[in-house]
Order: sequence, then C-alpha cells, then structure tokens
Amino acid sequence: MLKVVSCASGRWAGFTGHPIYRPQLSAKIHLASGASCQKSDLRFSHTDIPEMPSCNFTPEEYKGMSKARMIEIRKQNCNPMTMKVTYYKKPVFIHQGHMQYLWDVDGTRYLDLFAGVATVSVGHCHPKVTAAAEKQLKKLWHTTFIYVYPALQEYCEKLASYLPDPLKVVILTNSGSEANDLAMFMARLYTGNFDIITFRGSYHGGSPMAMGLTSNAAYKYPVANGLGCTNTMCPDVFRGPWGGRHCRDSPVQTTRDCSCAQGHCAANEQYIKQLKETLATSVPPRIAAFFAEPLQGVGGAVQYPKNYLKEAFKLVRERGGICIADEVQTGFGRTGSHFWGFQGHDVIPDMVTMAKGIGNGFPMGAVVTTPEIAASFAKGVHFNTFGGNPVACAVASAVLDTIIEDGTQKNSLDVGTYLMTELAKLRDKYEIIGDVRGKGLQIGVEMVKDKTSRDPLPPEDFAEIFEDVKDMGVLIGKGGVYGQIFRIKPPMCITKEDADFFLAVFNKSVHNYMEKR
Repeated sequence: MLKVVSCASGRWAGFTGHPIYRPQLSAKIHLASGASCQKSDLRFSHTDIPEMPSCNFTPEEYKGMSKARMIEIRKQNCNPMTMKVTYYKKPVFIHQGHMQYLWDVDGTRYLDLFAGVATVSVGHCHPKVTAAAEKQLKKLWHTTFIYVYPALQEYCEKLASYLPDPLKVVILTNSGSEANDLAMFMARLYTGNFDIITFRGSYHGGSPMAMGLTSNAAYKYPVANGLGCTNTMCPDVFRGPWGGRHCRDSPVQTTRDCSCAQGHCAANEQYIKQLKETLATSVPPRIAAFFAEPLQGVGGAVQYPKNYLKEAFKLVRERGGICIADEVQTGFGRTGSHFWGFQGHDVIPDMVTMAKGIGNGFPMGAVVTTPEIAASFAKGVHFNTFGGNPVACAVASAVLDTIIEDGTQKNSLDVGTYLMTELAKLRDKYEIIGDVRGKGLQIGVEMVKDKTSRDPLPPEDFAEIFEDVKDMGVLIGKGGVYGQIFRIKPPMCITKEDADFFLAVFNKSVHNYMEKR
C-alpha cells in the first residue's frame, strides 16, 4: 500500500492497487492549484492528486462575466464551430497565463502541456516578448510594406539567418493556413505544374485551398476544395503495415518486431514503394510539389523512417516538383535536436512554411523560399495588409532572441527526451498505451484497445482519461485520424519537475481507467 498526502484532509490517506507512478523526481500528492488549498479547488473529486510544482506568480483576481453568460454568448454569437471544438465536458474557462501555467476564472492553476495547440513557444506572456510588444505599440501599431519601416527588414534578415542557403527570401503572413495557401500557389506558379502530394493523416490548414492538403475526414467539408491534391500512404511505423524497432529518429521506438540489419530499414523501402505507386498512378508525370510535416502535428506526432524524406524529395524533384516543409508545429526548436524539423531528416526543402510558435501566440506566419522561386511570384501583384505588421515583427524578433537567451531548444531536447523515456515505461506497464513517440517537446501517446490488435481506444474511453488528466490539473491535446492520440506540445519552458507532475497524473488517470475496466 502507498501512503499519500491529501491537501483536502490534511492527513495521510492511502489507496490500494497499482502504486502511483514514481518517476525519477517523485511527485507528492496535493490539489491541482498548488501549495495552498483554496475554496475553488474543492470542486475536484479526487482525494489523492499529485502536487503541481510551485509557482511564484500570482494571477489577477477575475471580475468578469459569469461562466454561464460566457457559454450563452458562445452559443448565440460566436462561430458555431467554437462549441463543437470546445474541449471537455466541463470546459476550462481560462483567465490568465504565465510561462507554462494557466489559471481559470476560479483561480485554479493548470500545467499547460498543449500551449494553445503547439503555439506558445517560449511561455505565456513571457516578459521579454511582452516588453517587445509594449515597446512597439508605443511607437507604431500598423503600416504596410508599401512603406519601408525598420521592424520588417530587421525581422526578415534575422529569420533568414536561421535557415540554410538558399532559403533566404521571407514572405510574411498571418497564419499557417495562409502560409500553406501561398506555398501551394507559388509552387504551381514556379513549376508550371498543378498536382501536389501530401501524406494521409496530415494537417496543413483549414482554408479552402489548404483543406485539400489536409487528409483527415474531420476537417473536410462536402464541397469542392483543394483541387489537384493527392494523398499518399503515411509512413507510420506504428500503425502502418510496416514498421520495426529501429525506424525512427526518436528516443523511443515501437515495440514491433524487426529483423532488419543495422543501417537497413525494410519498412522505409516499402513506404517508398507506395509513394512510387502514387506517382505512377494518381498524378501526371510532372507535379508541382510535395508537402510534408517533419513530424505530423494534428496526426499525433507520427514519425517516418529515418531516410524516407530524403528519398521522397529526390523522387519529387525528378518529376519537376518542389519540396515543402510545413514547420508550423515543429519549427523554432520544438524538436530539440534541431531548430527546424527538416534538419533532423538531413534534407533542405525548396520552401518552408511556419506559424504558431513564430509569434508565441501572436497571429503570424511565414513562407521562406529561394530567390529563384520567389522571383516567379513577382509576375503579378500580391498584397497582404497585415503580413509583416510592425508589432508582429517586433514580437517574432523577440521570440527568436528569447529562444537563444533562455536555451529553449536545449530545454526542449532535455525535458522532452526525459518525458518520452518515462512515458515509454508506462507504455510497457499498461496494455492500452500502444506507442510513445516524438522528438523534443512534440510528443504523441497513442491509446489502443490492446497492443495485439492496435485498434484505437474507443472515443468514450479516451475521453474518460482526457477528462481525468484535466481534473488533476494538466491540459493536454488530442489528435490522430481516429482521435486516439494524446498530444503533448507544451510551452518549451517546462521543467523536469513539471514533467514528473504530469507523469504522476497520467499514470493515475490510466490506472483509474484500468480499474474501472
């Protein structure tokens, strides 16, 4: 029997069954709001909750509209999609954020391991980034690139310096969908070809054009969209027909049997054959582009065999196409080992799209490409009112500086590797955890009915664990074609202590589910 401390009772309590998971830095037991037991925390039904690491930040007291009124307005006046995608049966009403933590309107603190969908890169309201925004707001809110203003040039030069030659021309947008729309257009304009290939299970945006790149039924509408887009088999070495124990560039491999010799990957060969089949049967002899996320984002941190992208890029270029890396979720050091996800595949794309972490939550995106490809874009006039806005440029510039000054990329590697390694131990412990994968702080945990079938855990069962994790103070994401993957993509300032807290919470949530089952 394991004895644990409950803040609600102030006494020792115990429970039987599997002991609570004890990572390297053991988690104590406490209420989700932190070191003190506040009235708002008593709504949690758990009596034994791991203790969240301490935080010396005090949020402002919330004095706004009621939760009921917010939901009423959300239903009546907001995009109806907001209710459809609202997380949790009991929604979280967010009030304030600081670094890796969020507070709701009741003052309850949460460890944010989803970062506004992999968007908050260096931390909520990071002081350095906030200061840069305030400074620029006092100077100039808005002008457009029909004029010359320092913030635009300074940022474009700085961003280009983070990319290898010949990727040196920067075109700024307002979102990732817009960046991918623009990349599609430029690829077709430059090559004179039309067809574009992406992976099944990919997500490249929800705009009418980008929807064609996206390959997930949940994001599709029954209208003509994204014409000329073809999906090829995703080289998923866990869920796909081929895979083994040495395929991925990851601290954690699949548990599938593999008889490949060192340096040889039979799975990669089979997936490349599938791409060749797509090229031979589904598109014209000449194509415009191939889009790939270095690790799938919405798809659930799906990783490909180590040499797949290198061989795929070669095949695409032989057919007149350009290769586009969608770094909307993987860029800016999130994968830990490299600043850009594509660098981990030892390739240089012809174009890179980015957004999300570029502005730490400020609306911004970019396309970076070669001078040759960019020159073809000047055949007509393309104007973007807000692309390259002075405040956006100041914020994004501060994000780049902060990543270097705070050692964010190294932290992503260290904490992410530790977290995946410990999650793999839970995978070995529980039959319903099928796979753990990722790089740095882009992590996926795939839930299954059982390891033999690898069938997805049913949605209602998945939701039970998802809710339980939230009720103990941690916000994570979900994804995958079948909605069966937990997505862990926190602000890259999280600590090892935060990781230990999540590990204890996740272990307890899965344990709770398994006891009921």
